[in-house]
Amino acid sequence: MSNILNEDSILLGASFANKHEAIRKAGDILSASGYVTEKYIDLMLERERVASTFMGNNLAIPHGVNGSESEIKSSGIAVIQVPEGVSFGEDNIAYLIIGIAGKDGAHLDILNQIALACMEEENIEKLRFAKNKNEILELLGF
Repeated sequence: MSNILNEDSILLGASFANKHEAIRKAGDILSASGYVTEKYIDLMLERERVASTFMGNNLAIPHGVNGSESEIKSSGIAVIQVPEGVSFGEDNIAYLIIGIAGKDGAHLDILNQIALACMEEENIEKLRFAKNKNEILELLGF
């Protein structure tokens, strides 16, 4: 799964007024990195309206709705570190936002790798306070 994540797709020390700003930024990064079209960003926001992408353990994984694959150019992820957190509603605070775009079923492999890296609360804390992008690349293993 090379080329899924690179330093240009990681944002450290971000802060957002709300989850919609955070999701839009994740989409902007995916688009700027060439993984998705700009239309995919709206499909990510639509997905959040349908069901929350907050996964627990202070992690949100925004992605497009079913049928949005035509807006994905190649598989990739965007990682946003939010040290102060952003609310995803009802005491659900995300310190880490990982926008994903999986082409040809790759999203399941991507989600599996993220789940393995982020199931330990200790790793979320390391990602939350990472001082450089290499720490994030190493912890996520992409």
